[in-house]
Amino acid sequence: MERRFSEMSEHEIRQEIANLNEKAKKAEQMGMVSEFAVYERKKVMAEAYLLNPQDYKPEERYNIKGEGGVFVISYMNGVFAWGYRDGNDELEALPISLLKTTD
Repeated sequence: MERRFSEMSEHEIRQEIANLNEKAKKAEQMGMVSEFAVYERKKVMAEAYLLNPQDYKPEERYNIKGEGGVFVISYMNGVFAWGYRDGNDELEALPISLLKTTD
Protein backbone atom coordinates (compact mmCIF):
# COMPACT_ATOMS: atom_id res chain seq x y z
CA MET A 1 0.00 0.00 0.00
CA GLU A 2 1.30 3.43 -0.93
CA ARG A 3 1.93 5.94 1.84
CA ARG A 4 0.71 9.50 1.68
CA PHE A 5 3.28 12.20 1.07
CA SER A 6 2.16 13.84 4.31
CA GLU A 7 3.34 10.72 6.18
CA MET A 8 6.79 10.66 4.57
CA SER A 9 10.01 12.30 5.70
CA GLU A 10 11.74 14.81 3.43
CA HIS A 11 14.28 12.14 2.46
CA GLU A 12 11.51 9.68 1.52
CA ILE A 13 9.74 12.34 -0.56
CA ARG A 14 12.96 13.12 -2.44
CA GLN A 15 13.44 9.39 -3.12
CA GLU A 16 9.86 9.14 -4.38
CA ILE A 17 10.41 12.15 -6.68
CA ALA A 18 13.51 10.45 -8.14
CA ASN A 19 11.48 7.26 -8.63
CA LEU A 20 8.65 9.19 -10.32
CA ASN A 21 11.16 10.96 -12.59
CA GLU A 22 12.52 7.59 -13.70
CA LYS A 23 9.03 6.19 -14.35
CA ALA A 24 8.01 9.34 -16.25
CA LYS A 25 11.14 9.14 -18.39
CA LYS A 26 10.42 5.51 -19.30
CA ALA A 27 6.76 6.26 -20.06
CA GLU A 28 7.76 9.17 -22.29
CA GLN A 29 10.30 7.01 -24.17
CA MET A 30 7.63 4.36 -24.76
CA GLY A 31 5.15 6.98 -26.01
CA MET A 32 2.74 6.42 -23.11
CA VAL A 33 1.49 10.00 -22.89
CA SER A 34 -1.21 9.51 -20.23
CA GLU A 35 1.06 7.48 -17.97
CA PHE A 36 3.73 10.16 -18.35
CA ALA A 37 1.19 12.84 -17.33
CA VAL A 38 0.16 10.84 -14.24
CA TYR A 39 3.78 10.54 -13.05
CA GLU A 40 4.40 14.23 -13.69
CA ARG A 41 1.31 15.18 -11.67
CA LYS A 42 2.37 12.93 -8.79
CA LYS A 43 5.79 14.55 -8.86
CA VAL A 44 4.22 18.02 -8.62
CA MET A 45 2.23 16.85 -5.59
CA ALA A 46 5.33 15.39 -3.91
CA GLU A 47 7.25 18.61 -4.52
CA ALA A 48 4.48 20.58 -2.79
CA TYR A 49 5.20 18.69 0.43
CA LEU A 50 8.81 19.92 0.37
CA LEU A 51 7.64 23.56 0.47
CA ASN A 52 6.38 25.66 3.36
CA PRO A 53 2.70 26.63 2.88
CA GLN A 54 3.25 29.65 5.15
CA ASP A 55 5.42 31.20 2.42
CA TYR A 56 2.29 31.61 0.26
CA LYS A 57 -0.03 34.47 1.20
CA PRO A 58 -3.69 35.14 0.42
CA GLU A 59 -4.38 38.02 -1.99
CA GLU A 60 -0.90 37.74 -3.51
CA ARG A 61 -0.36 37.01 -7.20
CA TYR A 62 1.73 34.08 -8.41
CA ASN A 63 2.75 32.89 -11.86
CA ILE A 64 1.69 29.33 -12.71
CA LYS A 65 4.74 27.24 -13.61
CA GLY A 66 4.60 25.48 -16.94
CA GLU A 67 1.24 26.94 -17.90
CA GLY A 68 1.74 30.66 -17.73
CA GLY A 69 -0.99 32.87 -16.40
CA VAL A 70 -1.43 34.36 -12.97
CA PHE A 71 -3.10 32.88 -9.91
CA VAL A 72 -4.42 34.93 -6.98
CA ILE A 73 -4.67 33.02 -3.70
CA SER A 74 -7.88 33.39 -1.68
CA TYR A 75 -6.89 30.98 1.09
CA MET A 76 -4.56 28.09 1.89
CA ASN A 77 -5.51 24.55 2.86
CA GLY A 78 -2.43 22.43 3.56
CA VAL A 79 -0.20 22.39 0.47
CA PHE A 80 -3.01 23.65 -1.76
CA ALA A 81 -3.62 27.27 -2.66
CA TRP A 82 -7.27 28.00 -3.37
CA GLY A 83 -8.02 30.96 -5.56
CA TYR A 84 -8.61 32.27 -9.06
CA ARG A 85 -6.73 32.42 -12.33
CA ASP A 86 -6.69 35.84 -13.97
CA GLY A 87 -9.85 36.32 -16.00
CA ASN A 88 -11.65 33.35 -14.43
CA ASP A 89 -14.30 33.45 -11.71
CA GLU A 90 -14.16 29.73 -10.81
CA LEU A 91 -12.50 28.89 -7.51
CA GLU A 92 -9.85 26.19 -7.94
CA ALA A 93 -7.00 24.60 -6.01
CA LEU A 94 -3.40 24.31 -7.14
CA PRO A 95 -0.51 22.58 -5.37
CA ILE A 96 1.89 25.26 -4.15
CA SER A 97 4.70 23.65 -6.14
CA LEU A 98 3.05 25.08 -9.29
CA LEU A 99 3.27 28.66 -8.02
CA LYS A 100 6.15 31.10 -8.29
CA THR A 101 6.26 34.73 -7.31
CA THR A 102 5.51 37.32 -9.97
CA ASP A 103 8.44 39.55 -10.87
